[in-house]
Amino acid sequence: MISNISKRYARAFFEIANEEKQIEVYYKELYQFASVISENKSLKDFLANPIFEQTSKKGVVDNLIAKMKLSKMTVSFLRLLVDKKRIDILEDIVTCYRQFMDETLKKIRVNVKTAFPLSDEMRSFISTNLEKSLGKTVEMTVEEDSTLLGGIVIGVGDTLYDGSIKNQLNNMRNLLGEAR
Repeated sequence: MISNISKRYARAFFEIANEEKQIEVYYKELYQFASVISENKSLKDFLANPIFEQTSKKGVVDNLIAKMKLSKMTVSFLRLLVDKKRIDILEDIVTCYRQFMDETLKKIRVNVKTAFPLSDEMRSFISTNLEKSLGKTVEMTVEEDSTLLGGIVIGVGDTLYDGSIKNQLNNMRNLLGEAR
C-alpha cells in the first residue's frame, strides 16, 4: 500500500516536471535510480536503516548520482529525499509518479497473458482495439503462460478480462457441480 507521503512527493516532483515539459525524462531518471537501489538488497537495506547516519547515506547517494547521467532537478529531488529521510520510499514515489504521468499523457498499461506466442499482427490488433475501447494509448506487456491452455487474459488496471480456456473449463466444472 502506497502512503500519502509518497503521493505528495511524487505529485510535487511531477508538477515541476510538467511545468518544465520533462515528464517522461524525469520519470526515466527516477526509475533508473530506483532500479539501481532495488536491485541491490544491501544498498536498499542501508538506505532504509535509521541506524546509519544521514551523511553516510548522502555520500552513497552522491556516489551513485555521479555515475549516472541525471538532470539537476532529479539530483536535487533525490538529495531532498535523503535529507528528509524519505529515500526508502523512492519505489513508491516512482509508482505514483508513473500513475500521474499516465493520467496526463492518457496512457494505460495493459498486461496480456496467452498460452502461445502472439504474432505481430495479433499484438497490433489487440492493442488497436483496446485503444479504441479505452480511449487511451495502450502500453502492452505480453506474457506467455502455458497453464492457460489457450485463449487470452487481459489485465487493465484492477480489471481482469479472462477469456482463457482454463477459465472456461473451470466455469463449466462449477456449473456442472451446481446442477447435481
